[in-house]
Amino acid sequence: MITDSADTLVGLRLAGIEGVVTRTAAEAYTALDEVLRDPEIGILLVTERLARECESRLAPLKMTISTPLVIEIPDRHSTGRSADSITRYIREAIGVKL
Repeated sequence: MITDSADTLVGLRLAGIEGVVTRTAAEAYTALDEVLRDPEIGILLVTERLARECESRLAPLKMTISTPLVIEIPDRHSTGRSADSITRYIREAIGVKL
């Protein structure tokens, strides 16, 4: 996972998901390059806000590569979602009940 929120990273680490916190688009691009070089990574989770900031780089990847599968996930700062949206999203997507 690549996120801009330490809270999101900690929460998903409890579910066994590894990741990195980035604070700038440049840091996110560096982390993305590392993910793309690692053939062991099949799914890349990116928080919505960070995905919007890096859209110019992520959009072409989603259209051209088969692995890793890039999935945007909500974080606690996402707008327009119910209070338990992250928990529900994880439960429905990967079957982990938090």
